Amino acid sequence: MADVATRKLLENDEVIVWELLLEPGETTGAHTHEHDYIIHVIEGSTLLALDGGGNRLAEVKLSDGETHHFKVRDGVATAAGGLATPATHEARNIGPGRYREVMVEIK
Repeated sequence: MADVATRKLLENDEVIVWELLLEPGETTGAHTHEHDYIIHVIEGSTLLALDGGGNRLAEVKLSDGETHHFKVRDGVATAAGGLATPATHEARNIGPGRYREVMVEIK
């Protein structure tokens, strides 16, 4: 399994802070979220969510400046507004530009 993002920026007893950077066509690889997390989109794009087996789940357009809080319960990561994916998933950038976010996992 892959890490939940590209580069770990900080980890302490309470949080893990990550940067996720995906060029067009790149994927995160399958990974599992074990903690609730917050994402803040720095450079938006359209992402294709895939389950752990590579099956298509949904396309999600994320725009610059968006922030979402995901709660991980019973194997599902859910944000306000109904955005939900299995906690084990991968994301592929299917948009024309780079996607970049900061993610904070709450331990």
